[in-house]
Amino acid sequence: MTTQTPTPIHKAVQEHYGNVAKEAGSCCGPAAGAQKSENLLYPEELLIGLPADIASFTAGSGDPVSLAKLKPGETVLDLGSGGGLDCFLAAKQVGASGRVIGVDMTPEMLQRARFNAARLKIQNVEFREGFLENLPVDDNSMDVIISNCVINLSPDKPQVIREMYRTLKPGGRIGVSDIVTNRPLTEEARKNNEDWCGCLSGALDHREYEDELSKAGFVDIHIEPDMEMVKKAIESGQADVHSNKKLSNEEMLEHVRNWEKLEGNMFVPHMISARKPA
Repeated sequence: MTTQTPTPIHKAVQEHYGNVAKEAGSCCGPAAGAQKSENLLYPEELLIGLPADIASFTAGSGDPVSLAKLKPGETVLDLGSGGGLDCFLAAKQVGASGRVIGVDMTPEMLQRARFNAARLKIQNVEFREGFLENLPVDDNSMDVIISNCVINLSPDKPQVIREMYRTLKPGGRIGVSDIVTNRPLTEEARKNNEDWCGCLSGALDHREYEDELSKAGFVDIHIEPDMEMVKKAIESGQADVHSNKKLSNEEMLEHVRNWEKLEGNMFVPHMISARKPA
């Protein structure tokens, strides 16, 4: 495995999420002291048995674990595993005969994830330090790859997608939640490190996302707006739908449904699935 040289974007993201890992709460979800049922990203039953501080610590945009339809005995790779929540949820679903590997480039997140795994006494999860563009994982070794609002943070997403393809077994699949935009961003917008860390400046246009997956060799590609998550965000007051007038919840939903026709960029969580040919 070749050595990865961090770019300025990598360093900015590491610093940002290193600080998030040190804080009590999460950057996008409810506060760590909240009840686990208040985590809007996952069905409440998925979080049963997890302490509230682990269940609520997420920087995600959706629920890739349910999307992936994991089976007992499968080997799962989580790209940008953060505090470990998606890995712990996946570990329950693949069972003792399965295995979950989380990869993250931020030491503070890895420390938090490993501490949480020890607290939960989970034996079938491990966390590895590494970059998504150069995964510390063998060729053709994973049944499933999941990721939650992290691929958009990479400065070289085509390389990340090639790495996903490399590490999947033939017939393997991906289940990804990510922020996607309705049209390509300007070069000026992509230079904003603060927005990059906030999952905006690095977002791909949905057509480009599909094209990069296809070029890497993936088939059965589906990239769909996560309207259920958008609806939850609007109802909870967390959605930021830009408009010249105050919109009702239903008007905001309609705004998002017509996002491709809007001028300027809109950023919407998407559910992304695809398969490596057998």
